[in-house]
Amino acid sequence: MIVLDEQLLGRSIEEQISHWYQGAVCFIQDLRPNSVVKDDSIPSLLQQENQPTFVTINEQDFWRKVNLNRKFCVVCFAMSDSRADEIPARLRTLFEHPLFNTKNKRMGKAIRVAEKEIRYYSVEKTAIQKVEFTA
Repeated sequence: MIVLDEQLLGRSIEEQISHWYQGAVCFIQDLRPNSVVKDDSIPSLLQQENQPTFVTINEQDFWRKVNLNRKFCVVCFAMSDSRADEIPARLRTLFEHPLFNTKNKRMGKAIRVAEKEIRYYSVEKTAIQKVEFTA
């Protein structure tokens, strides 16, 4: 399951991801309908789902701030709001990387995707790891 942050609503990103991703794609609000979902409640919502990957461009509030858990993954795209349409292709490339190409490899990690590199840390290894990335 891929769960998109509310900032990505209204851009057809979920439809583009659904073309290549076989699992469910939804928005964070879908996990708790008819209520406002605050950033600090997102980890507990994700823990209730089956190995979700949360995708956001709000790296300020999630990168190095989210309490990680082995039940979910957080992917922060380091890009401006105006470039959000690049997310589906860049996410697919990330999911093809040998370090992140299965749900089990992604779970328990926070991943920051920048223009030419990926940085990540995990429940097990809190030190930031760096990997070259080309999308």
